[in-house]
Amino acid sequence: MTKEELIRGIEANDSRALSKANTLAESTLPEKRDLALEVITHFGPQDHSYRIGITGTPGAGKSTFIEAIGIKLLQDPTRKIAVLSIDPSSGKTSGSILGDKTRMNKLSAHDRAYIRPTAAGSQLGGLAKNTRLAMLLCEAAGYNTILIESVGVGQGETEVAQLTDLFTLVLNPGGGDELQGIKRGIMEMADIVVINKADGDAERQANLTAKEYSMALHLMPENENKWIPKVITSSALHDKGIDTFWEKAFDFEKQITSGEWKVTRRKEQMHYWARKSVQDLLLAKLDKYEEAIVKGLATGKLPEEIAKDVVN
Repeated sequence: MTKEELIRGIEANDSRALSKANTLAESTLPEKRDLALEVITHFGPQDHSYRIGITGTPGAGKSTFIEAIGIKLLQDPTRKIAVLSIDPSSGKTSGSILGDKTRMNKLSAHDRAYIRPTAAGSQLGGLAKNTRLAMLLCEAAGYNTILIESVGVGQGETEVAQLTDLFTLVLNPGGGDELQGIKRGIMEMADIVVINKADGDAERQANLTAKEYSMALHLMPENENKWIPKVITSSALHDKGIDTFWEKAFDFEKQITSGEWKVTRRKEQMHYWARKSVQDLLLAKLDKYEEAIVKGLATGKLPEEIAKDVVN
């Protein structure tokens, strides 16, 4: 498809054109990626969406939770939801299952929902390399609620917070040992903590876990936006706690849009991603220096000396 065809398709709410543009953004070929950038540039900056990042520990039911909150929100006819889910890649084959679309059958069938699974590849931080571009394309297509599901190891998803307004942490009703396994940095970034799978025999444990996390969050430094993080319990399978999540999420949205925090935050995020883009391009050029690195090591040079020679 040409640039003009992609633009017309996105304007006409054609999901095939949006998917094609996302495929171009994912390409490793510069000319294809540049075409995706031209499409994004045509639409200009979009500031109408609510960006929500969702991460959590393995088995916490993130995909089920996302489908539940998505279906609930789509009861509002003014809402269009895009789900960008990042799947982990194999360290050996670089392959990824990309199964989120099949795990969200009901949501993916909705005409106001768009689901785009992407492999994380070698990227750290919980996102794929093209996640930000995918988000911008979805916003250009009129999606006003963007849900970004990170890889979900519960350890290094700091980049998700650099891309979203609301950062949500979804956990199992474990507490104790699991609390020790969550890095302090992830907890400090969380705006809402959801203890999922709070049903049946696990409901009592979920309530206890919620209390533990509430106590832990009180020890964290105050957020820049003055928001007090909320801890809730939910059962995505039984539609429990979903209304509560959106109640807290919209309270948060109302608070951040009432002042200058959102504007400042978006500017900070643009600065972060500008630096990250420069870093990625510089790293991509490392391959052409491989011969110099090998020769330097063969002559007994220190890695630091080789780096100075290559850069200078």
